[in-house]
Amino acid sequence: MQNLTLTWQTSAVASVALYGSAFAVARFAKRPGPAAVLREAGTLLALFTLWQVVGHLSLMSTDHALDRAEWIHRTELEFGLPDEVAWQRVVMPHPWLVQAANYYYATMHFGAMLVLLLWLFVKHRAKYAWVRTTVVVTTAVCLLVQFVPVAPPRMLPGNGFVDLAVQYGQSVYGGAVAGVVPDQLSAMPSVHVAWCVIVAVAVIAVARGPWRWLVVLHPVLTVVVVVVTANHFWADGLVAVGILLVVYLVQNAVSGWRQGTPAVQAVTEAAAQELPERRPVGRRR
Repeated sequence: MQNLTLTWQTSAVASVALYGSAFAVARFAKRPGPAAVLREAGTLLALFTLWQVVGHLSLMSTDHALDRAEWIHRTELEFGLPDEVAWQRVVMPHPWLVQAANYYYATMHFGAMLVLLLWLFVKHRAKYAWVRTTVVVTTAVCLLVQFVPVAPPRMLPGNGFVDLAVQYGQSVYGGAVAGVVPDQLSAMPSVHVAWCVIVAVAVIAVARGPWRWLVVLHPVLTVVVVVVTANHFWADGLVAVGILLVVYLVQNAVSGWRQGTPAVQAVTEAAAQELPERRPVGRRR
């Protein structure tokens, strides 16, 4: 079972083709909608290409990657965090639960994000650019951190971890897909966790009604899944969320610098509405 179906070369060519199609459609089509869809699809494929290329460049030393993973696990236990091995042992006696976790890890990472971006682009275009920027910047920062290779827990059998995906023949890292060998030494930070939190925050912020809070289940399940499948440590997710919070703060700061803070905007708008209603007060005699 694999979740990668394009080489970086193929995705790069497809991205260029989509940009070219968007340019052609924009010149001859009467409506801008189709050109915008093609352009955004080209952008996403370009980001996928960059991800693949940088992922390969981050591979340096397997020995040091394993040492760093050992240090993370040891440090987590010293700080009193739950041992991921114990969480694995809870699900291991239930094959159906293990297989479901493997499928969730392999499919929901990209699936949920693609559905989110499509929904925002079609239904909430005004919010789309902000969320897309969040995804791009957060992923870029994660990729920079991943230049320092860190092995996932499943590569530490001596610590008690089991590669459940390999055990059930469901590993996304079992071999190349169309020439792509997924990077296995970029566990820190967890892009899976970063993306699932972005999805949850975006849905809660944009959607309306109480049902939108059900999206919180996605990050909860993702965190549990990446841990019980031994693909990430708790620390990988914590660092990813920390990066995302910094990105949100920077985005808000930039928006405030460009447009003024929300409080200042509210006061200015209120004052502007009141000014026309004010009448000059004559002097008392």
